[in-house]
Amino acid sequence: MSDLRQRFYIEDCPVRGEVVHLEETLQTILAQRDYMPAVQSLLGEMLSATALLASTLKIRGRISLQIQANGTFKWAMAECNHLGEVRALADYEEDPRFLEGSDSRTVLAALSNPVLFINIEPEHGERYQGIVPLDQPTLAGCLMQYYDLSAQIPTRIVLATNAQRSGGLLIQLLPRNDEEEQKLVDEDLWPRLTMLTETLKPEELTDLSANEILYRLYNEEEVRLPEIEQLKFGCTCSKERCANALIQIGVDAVHETLEAQNPIQMDCQFCNTRYEFTAEEALGLFGEHLS
Repeated sequence: MSDLRQRFYIEDCPVRGEVVHLEETLQTILAQRDYMPAVQSLLGEMLSATALLASTLKIRGRISLQIQANGTFKWAMAECNHLGEVRALADYEEDPRFLEGSDSRTVLAALSNPVLFINIEPEHGERYQGIVPLDQPTLAGCLMQYYDLSAQIPTRIVLATNAQRSGGLLIQLLPRNDEEEQKLVDEDLWPRLTMLTETLKPEELTDLSANEILYRLYNEEEVRLPEIEQLKFGCTCSKERCANALIQIGVDAVHETLEAQNPIQMDCQFCNTRYEFTAEEALGLFGEHLS
């Protein structure tokens, strides 16, 4: 068990779901910064959540969750694209509440004027941004409320993180197309699946394999398992993106930067890759040449 996403279906029922596990990827991301324990927990849950939500989209592109707030915790974001590549980052001030023994709920409770954004960015087409109130004690609770009220798709989400790995489970009751389809659905199905899902313990979600979790929860249902998808750390940074950032700040700002730093050094916060631009390269972006 390492970095994977297992889709599942309940046979002959409008129910689908996903199980996500992240281990190597989580450790790679947490190693980029010296995150406090509660922040590690929140990032782990956000990574699992984005991997779960990305699986519900049938687009080429990416989905991200972004928390913004005032106070000691400023922001955090996690992202997953259609290739199963994930990344995450957080910015905060040291806070004794985030030390050992605390978890993601500690961070959420400490937020001041928090907002959670769900950003969907297809490679082609319009971008979408949903705004989710962070008024539940857990990230999973906030996301479930969003699906129930905004997307109007009954959804249950379970998230958990420990020092080694993070895990997530999502199950949804999909819309039925007509009255005949609705008649075929057992009225007790969704309440039963919801009740079973809520019995999943955090340590089971992080430590058991996807097959074990699904058998433990739904062994009385006919569960169908397509092929497992691999997840991995992936960063979208590039020298081209850095060049575009220099173009956006303008030639005058680039001249000023070169006076203080030549070559210009730009570090990716996600993966710590450093990109350098000599004066000739930086000014060449604007059609200027050194004499």
